[in-house]
Amino acid sequence: MPLPQEMRFVDLPSFGGPEVMTIGRGPLPEPGEGQVLVRAEAVGVNRPDVAQREGSYPAPKDASPILGLELAGEILAIGPGVSGYSPGDKVCGLANGGAYAEYCLLPAGQILPVPKGYDAVKAAALPETFFTVWANLFQMAGLTEGETVLIHGGSSGIGTTAIQLARAFGAEVYATAGSAQKCEACERLGAKRAINYRSEDFAAVIKAETGQGVDIILDMIGASYFERNLASLAKDGCLSIIAFLGGAVAEKVNLSPIMVKRLTVTGSTMRPRTAEEKRAIRDDLLSEVWPLLEAGTVAPVIHKVFAFEDVVEAHRLMEDGSHVGKIMLRVD
Repeated sequence: MPLPQEMRFVDLPSFGGPEVMTIGRGPLPEPGEGQVLVRAEAVGVNRPDVAQREGSYPAPKDASPILGLELAGEILAIGPGVSGYSPGDKVCGLANGGAYAEYCLLPAGQILPVPKGYDAVKAAALPETFFTVWANLFQMAGLTEGETVLIHGGSSGIGTTAIQLARAFGAEVYATAGSAQKCEACERLGAKRAINYRSEDFAAVIKAETGQGVDIILDMIGASYFERNLASLAKDGCLSIIAFLGGAVAEKVNLSPIMVKRLTVTGSTMRPRTAEEKRAIRDDLLSEVWPLLEAGTVAPVIHKVFAFEDVVEAHRLMEDGSHVGKIMLRVD
């Protein structure tokens, strides 16, 4: 079947609020070396998309300027140097950009098969959060069985993924969230104790619950939590920072706990990682996590699915922050 001449995509004529996005039309991208062309069936909505829309998270020079970092669908065409995939394969993957479209290019090293029993929406909810959690919590922070971990933003897409994966690999999990309902959701997913940050001091709760603190903290808040995060870590603990929702500049912070407790502070973003680094994460997910998904041990939490044309409303919900888990777009 010949490909269409044009595709729909989410256009961003200017930076700003959700209302600046429109549905535009443009040519299909053509797969280059190491790429495949995927017809999107579902797309994930993520915080980095909001930041890019606002103008604070520009796409890399070699990436599509179209929003969107994850999708699931069917491979339609394969570029030079790609092996192991064929047109017709159902896949999900991490895009470097361009996922808010009917057709998107994916690097072959960032593709995963749709897990058995999964539809496109569930599969598209996987790549961004699972790549991020695996890289930061397991590869960099080195979470292992028997350790304790605190997950901030436990009801977010990242948080719901991190809670489940940490529990699946034998960790004791604590989480923070902003309401009683969200805390209950975190505990249903496997958190031993969820802390309502609006009414409780998470550092005091962690000290009371553990005595010595946790081994690892996965943090998306940043500056406003930094000093309390240091206080909440046990000796030889690790603070892994993945976002700055509470600011990027911490002033008048007592850094002595880093030395006294031999702490490690690390962090990363996914988009600037090299193709080789992303392939290594993909390979780990395929061997270590995909069996858990297919067994039902771990599953994405999906809050709401919007039609592709309703992307503005999807972003408004993301900014509202009332959701638990993932926000998705279905592409007809």
